Amino acid sequence: MDPMDDSLIQLQVENGIATLTFNRPEKRNAMSDEMRGQFIHALERVAADKGIRALVLTGAGKGFCAGGDIAGMERRMSAPAGEIAFNGWHRQQRVHHTQTLLHTMPKPVIAAVNGAASGLGADTALACDFIIASEWASFTWSYIHRGIIPDGGGMYFLPRRVGLPKAKDLIFTGRKVDVDEALAIGIVDRKTSADRLVPDAQAWAAQLSKGSATALALSKTILNRSEEHTSE
Repeated sequence: MDPMDDSLIQLQVENGIATLTFNRPEKRNAMSDEMRGQFIHALERVAADKGIRALVLTGAGKGFCAGGDIAGMERRMSAPAGEIAFNGWHRQQRVHHTQTLLHTMPKPVIAAVNGAASGLGADTALACDFIIASEWASFTWSYIHRGIIPDGGGMYFLPRRVGLPKAKDLIFTGRKVDVDEALAIGIVDRKTSADRLVPDAQAWAAQLSKGSATALALSKTILNRSEEHTSE
């Protein structure tokens, strides 16, 4: 697969490991509608390419992803009467499709969190199989401050990582979690230095994906589903 390198999403593949970079650093990689479309396209390419064994997801600049793009939200709210609800519904469908692509990707996915992961950005990291973070990483489910609820899967993924009471604390308060607390409570799986973040994530991805791609895909699917079912 040829490298994909455009204004908002960069996708590079080396030795079977794909690295996808959010590339909107001047906005701390806030997810605009255009960026989401490119993100979906890149995830579909990665999922379909049998030469790719694993995916690393990171952000350019100082932030991982600052959540949803505020300017885009304002444009949707200023639409003519009768269109606001449809625009919101359409956007939510795209968000769910994106998170589902990450969660069901038939190969390992590692979020390499280089800075702030806020709102939808934090949810996006949780949709990955594993999270490795630098010393500059932080997480916040700040939806409560805007009078809304986590709409990127946070209410599904977060309790499964930290337990229900801690998830309630983080969602009800919207407080920031630094990398050391995130590591201690299970949001983050590994911590590394900023200069080693992406190489360490890529090395981990290579280690995870050495085995049979078919067996790995089936194991991931069954493990994801088994959490929702009893053994009977």
